[in-house]
Amino acid sequence: MTRDEILREAEELINGDRQAAYGPAKANFQRIADGWSVLLGVEVSPQQVALCMTWLKMARLVHQPGHKDSHVDAAAYIALAAELA
Repeated sequence: MTRDEILREAEELINGDRQAAYGPAKANFQRIADGWSVLLGVEVSPQQVALCMTWLKMARLVHQPGHKDSHVDAAAYIALAAELA
């Protein structure tokens, strides 16, 4: 995939299917942050959730560098992290 294709697919996911399935990113990541805060015993922000999910995708790419979906998802999560910052 080209960079344009990766970014276009990431944009379509976060503004289409994923938003329809999970709701607005800020609200969804706040729910995740609330749960992680309880589990970890420290305050977690929605932006930190997006950064952690980006890192998850990057860690998977270390194992399987050519996995297209992980590239797309990492691009989507980092865009959401920037929006939530």
